[in-house]
Amino acid sequence: MPISKITVQASVPAAPTRFATVRTGAGARARSRFLRRLIWLVAALGFIAAGNLFAAESPAGPERFVKRAQRLYLEARERHAQQPGDPAAGVRLGKACFDRAEFATNDTERAALAVEGINVCRQVIERDAASAAAHLFLGLNLGQLARTKTLGALRLVGEMESEFKRAIALDPAVEYGGPDRYLGQLYQQAPGWPTSIGSRSRARQHLARACELSPDFPDNRLALLEALMDWNDRRNFPKEARLYLELLPASRGKYSGENWAAAWAEWDQRWQKLAAYLAKLEGGKN
Repeated sequence: MPISKITVQASVPAAPTRFATVRTGAGARARSRFLRRLIWLVAALGFIAAGNLFAAESPAGPERFVKRAQRLYLEARERHAQQPGDPAAGVRLGKACFDRAEFATNDTERAALAVEGINVCRQVIERDAASAAAHLFLGLNLGQLARTKTLGALRLVGEMESEFKRAIALDPAVEYGGPDRYLGQLYQQAPGWPTSIGSRSRARQHLARACELSPDFPDNRLALLEALMDWNDRRNFPKEARLYLELLPASRGKYSGENWAAAWAEWDQRWQKLAAYLAKLEGGKN
């Protein structure tokens, strides 16, 4: 379940007057910067944008993945209804809400799924505060909810950071190094201080840690490569790209079957962009 930037509508509500801290001219530029940061919050807090990632028209494409996500969501709801006190059932539903929300067709549907996932994860945490998976999927569902907000997304960033950190403290290996992966991506994509929590050094630290925890999990490598490309790190990107390609055959064998079909469709699409950047870097050496 990787993170990715999504396309957002150009129309964004004007910032409230309390944010206009400078006079006309400079104030307009400040507001423009603030609105761009709001666009980031709506865009970058989403984890997989199914409409963009699975754009290819194919019988085995989006419809197949949507149906599977819907089936798993309904099964998880049924199990949770039968076993409301079972933390495992709660975590499964929280994960299913997040996964199904990836394919939501509008903000109302996405928000409803996110709120359901948030509530069930909080219920699990009330019973079992040491559930790393519950904290992780609470953070991820908060991200889904943030995708439906503009100004309201601001307050969710700190909550997401806290939940990912808590998951790391409890079990950093959950979901193939998921807490470090998602926290690293959050630090990478967020604006820096004082606007938000963005930090290149912290992003690098957590993305590298995710790769250490699950070296052959493609999402970890791709997340690190995307950060290096974003930073135009010409020294480390080729090395990490070659490592990704070396591990790829074994990864395809290990993470195979219907359970991983949607993930590979998304991973391969992300790699195409990274491969183009790698070719550009290698071409520049000739």
